[in-house]
Amino acid sequence: MNNTKYFPAVEDIQKASGVLEEILDSTPLQKNPNLSDLYDAQVYLKREDLQMVRSYKIRGAYNKIRSIAPATLKYGIVCASAGNHAQGVAFSCNKLHIMGSIYMPVTTPRQKIEQVRMFGKEYIDIVLVGDTFDAANAAAIEYAKKSGKTFIPPFDDQKIIEGQGTIGYEILSQVKQAPDYVFIPIGGGGLASGVGAYIKTLSPQTKVIGVEPAGAPCMKVAIEKGEVIELEHINKFVDGAAVKKAGKLTYEICKDVLDDIVTVPEGAVCTSIINLYNKSAIVVEPAGALSIAALKFYKEEIKGKNVVCIVSGSNNDITRMEEIREKSLIYEGLKHYFIVNFPQKSGAILSFIRDIIGPTDDLVYIQYIKKTNKEEGPALIGIEVASKDDFKALMRRMDAHNVNYEYINENDKLFEILI
Repeated sequence: MNNTKYFPAVEDIQKASGVLEEILDSTPLQKNPNLSDLYDAQVYLKREDLQMVRSYKIRGAYNKIRSIAPATLKYGIVCASAGNHAQGVAFSCNKLHIMGSIYMPVTTPRQKIEQVRMFGKEYIDIVLVGDTFDAANAAAIEYAKKSGKTFIPPFDDQKIIEGQGTIGYEILSQVKQAPDYVFIPIGGGGLASGVGAYIKTLSPQTKVIGVEPAGAPCMKVAIEKGEVIELEHINKFVDGAAVKKAGKLTYEICKDVLDDIVTVPEGAVCTSIINLYNKSAIVVEPAGALSIAALKFYKEEIKGKNVVCIVSGSNNDITRMEEIREKSLIYEGLKHYFIVNFPQKSGAILSFIRDIIGPTDDLVYIQYIKKTNKEEGPALIGIEVASKDDFKALMRRMDAHNVNYEYINENDKLFEILI
């Protein structure tokens, strides 16, 4: 490992574990039979989704706040978060009777906002500002400077990193033998830094794999560029890991302790969410599914190995499930959208259904874009198929019947506008 200005020490992470015993029990490390069979490996899930705030973020938040002198805490604290760090801070404010101001992006799911209010009660106030975590973070830092309150960083802080690192301490305490692989989700890098540092120090042979959403790969880009840079655009769907800029501390640690970083498409994340629920009765948020979604991209390497995936959180809004299902179907090649130009004659749609829609296909969406009556003009069509082979057969029937269409799934700009 290269020398860095700060590197989490084993004894500091173990000390943080002692601090957290005031409020937490260790989360279970559970073997998952379905994933183990699917990947021909021993796959264990570190269930941080079972924390009282349904996320690992309570670890870093509480460890940081408890390290601050009471004389300073009496003036209050400030934090910024897309939801999970906010819940950890809110819980800590309530537990320690500290006043806190919590800045959150306006895009934060309502469920997470309500959870923050529930955990913080009268000890917190919530400020919604900006479209991204980074915008909310900048506003929170500015407010902390003006108000004299202490800012509690979401990831780029020694005590935060050491608090998150206690997961690594628990993992190595819970396994019979050191894991061959540990998959860790990355937003700003606090979790990967703490856990990665602890595991690499005590089990250097373990491969530590970071996992980022493909639409927000801030740590992967930083490591590739050799410096922390701010991404110009990110996809905010995986909201718990949608960070434009990695931390300076976390970058220096991650570049030394991570063996690889996998970027996972949001559709693969959605498929993992659905499979975990349907097959294992586990509810996770998008960021919580990142480590499991990454296994697909490491299936050859992990065969026969002991694998740990950190399930980082379960603060998912039930109203997002239809969107999650939609993204999963599209990613798996089971839902397809077309613009179909129907001939201007009566019965055109009925003919389309009779001639084109197969016995296992499902016409799930139809919306005219322009029309003079119900059965003429271009229409947006959505079709679900049972398998990828069914889609090939669907396309052959459309071509055989000279259907005038444009396939939308592969047209990113048009898809974003219409779907």
